[in-house]
Amino acid sequence: MLAMVMLVLFSACSGKSKEVGKAITERDSLPVMDTRGVTTLVSDSGVIRYRINAEEWQVYDRKSPSYWAFEKGVYVEKFDSLFQVEASIEADTAYYYDKQRLWKLMSNVHIQNLKGEKFDTELLYWDQNKKRVYSDKQVRIEQPDQIIYAVGFESNEQLTRYKFYKTNGIFYIDEESAAVPSDTLQTDTVR
Repeated sequence: MLAMVMLVLFSACSGKSKEVGKAITERDSLPVMDTRGVTTLVSDSGVIRYRINAEEWQVYDRKSPSYWAFEKGVYVEKFDSLFQVEASIEADTAYYYDKQRLWKLMSNVHIQNLKGEKFDTELLYWDQNKKRVYSDKQVRIEQPDQIIYAVGFESNEQLTRYKFYKTNGIFYIDEESAAVPSDTLQTDTVR
């Protein structure tokens, strides 16, 4: 029996070293939290302001700057003081920089505000400190009576007051109310 035990021990210590991966020494490369199938409510000063749905949520608290990663998509609803959905935002990828209170949403970003207007872009920033939403990329805004295309826009958080840059689009004009009397029309003629 002793001979068999010795034989097993010696064969296990045959001199072949097993390769082992290097230990991760930099703690900041790992998330402190990795959660799957998330639905959570976020409060501000004790009042629920947001609902977040995500397939995967990772928190990197030791990165500089620290951030939350939603690399498999995110859906966010913002509530008003009566808990009505004020706006919704959806994106394929999102990062939330918690110290700066700044969202960076990327790829297939879709937004809808209370007025039913729809905003589509590939990159969007939402600065919660400044209560501002903005982008410097191509954006498509669908309103009930027109579609606007722009390169860049900025808005308040509720997406009710906004400015567009480098615009073009399809605008509908009521010809009766827009008609100019012929005697007030001025033209330049070339002779």
